[in-house]
Amino acid sequence: MNNNFNKNKIIVALDYTDKKHALMLSEQLDPSYCRLKIGKQLFTKYGPSIVDDLQKMNFEIFLDLKFHDIPATVYKACLEAYKLGIWMLNIHLLGGKEMVIAAKEARDTVNKKSKIIGVTLLTNHNKESMHYLGMDNREEIVNVLSVMANDAKIDGIVCSPGDIISINKSKNNLEFITPGIRLSHDSDDHSKVYTPSIALELGSTYLVIGRPITEAEDPMSIVEKIRLMI
Repeated sequence: MNNNFNKNKIIVALDYTDKKHALMLSEQLDPSYCRLKIGKQLFTKYGPSIVDDLQKMNFEIFLDLKFHDIPATVYKACLEAYKLGIWMLNIHLLGGKEMVIAAKEARDTVNKKSKIIGVTLLTNHNKESMHYLGMDNREEIVNVLSVMANDAKIDGIVCSPGDIISINKSKNNLEFITPGIRLSHDSDDHSKVYTPSIALELGSTYLVIGRPITEAEDPMSIVEKIRLMI
């Protein structure tokens, strides 16, 4: 596993509907300078084969499936996921501490060097949607879930860069994996977006970046641009 932190802060989100475009994009990228994220759509359509195809290109894979179920079910699902040789897997922290511990135990059974991270609250939630769910204090909820993640000794959490400031980092060893990263401040399906440099200033460990890279004419040049920015 490449531990050169400066070269591998970028995780490219392969949010495509078909394997052809995902592979075409990946062929234009250098696995020494970024990792790849496979989400629910590609994995549901192609299964483990899409992971294998990209690993053959020497990419480390973040499998973004956000498991959320009873502990026994999540344990079994995580076992199978880690057997694919993935770099990182996520679960949803709202599943509770027993579920989080079960996921970590599955990871430890297969490969302790792989990462297990937890989703706090989805980045599309704004004040209105939070109020509708009866969760008015986003900071408090993120804090509670982060403490649980730290207590369970998983590697990190998925959160908005703006959430990091509300987490008492002096009391945890968590890494912060942050989506909602754009090269400008234009928003889309996230309630708020952040540039790479601002996200890192706020404490992000890894940056999940999709459209600025995947929709570019020269994706690798954008990766290089982002590396210079950070």
